[in-house]
Amino acid sequence: MQARMSTTIDPPRQRLSAEQWVEQFQVGWQARLGPEVFAEHFRPLLSPDVRLVGPQLPPLTGFEAFKESFVRPTFALIPDIHGEVERWVVSEDGQTLYIELTLRGTIGRREIAFRACDRLSMREGVAIERESYFDPGALIAALARSPRAWPVFIRVQTARLRGALGKRSRR
Repeated sequence: MQARMSTTIDPPRQRLSAEQWVEQFQVGWQARLGPEVFAEHFRPLLSPDVRLVGPQLPPLTGFEAFKESFVRPTFALIPDIHGEVERWVVSEDGQTLYIELTLRGTIGRREIAFRACDRLSMREGVAIERESYFDPGALIAALARSPRAWPVFIRVQTARLRGALGKRSRR
């Protein structure tokens, strides 16, 4: 008789140094993994109840929100998104990590590139909060010039709004 393993248990988390964490962050953004594999790559790097804050999004909490309200919509809008870490720094106490990166991809048929900075609050080698800073102007300009991307953008924004409203009503 074959034993079955549960798929609901998170894999054991390895305590990563800041350098190892950034290496895995870089691998995730460089690899062009697609939304599902991308999200799963980041699972061991994020606390199950990670808090996510960023431009054009309501604050999100939890890995599922990361996957459903950030990863899937981002890849729907920019299917070939990928990034390159430019530089990073960790606070003296190891609790805060800043990562500057350049993200690239295509909206419609227009190539875009924009810089972002993620501030991560760390605990025991995993991110408990990520706040991303970037100017959404490049995205908005690319969208405005790419009518073929408008239906996807509208679907993504509608889904995000429904998700945010649904979470508020459950509180």
